[in-house]
Amino acid sequence: MEISLSQLPIGAQATILAHQSNGAIRQRLLDLGLIPQTTIQFVRKAPLGDPFEFRVGATSVVIRKTEADTVAVRLKEA
Repeated sequence: MEISLSQLPIGAQATILAHQSNGAIRQRLLDLGLIPQTTIQFVRKAPLGDPFEFRVGATSVVIRKTEADTVAVRLKEA
């Protein structure tokens, strides 16, 4: 099932499928390690709901909800 990164439940793991962003935002996400076919885990979100923290490999990455909305992922089955 394909969903956006911002729709992942906290603690869930997923595989990154694609980016719908362009330009500098797409490059920033790729530089942070959000590369297609990479496993990502939703760690937590800020008390007011934005930004989100994800774990990519051994690295913690914090991005805004608007950026997470542009990343398509496939939820990993438990």
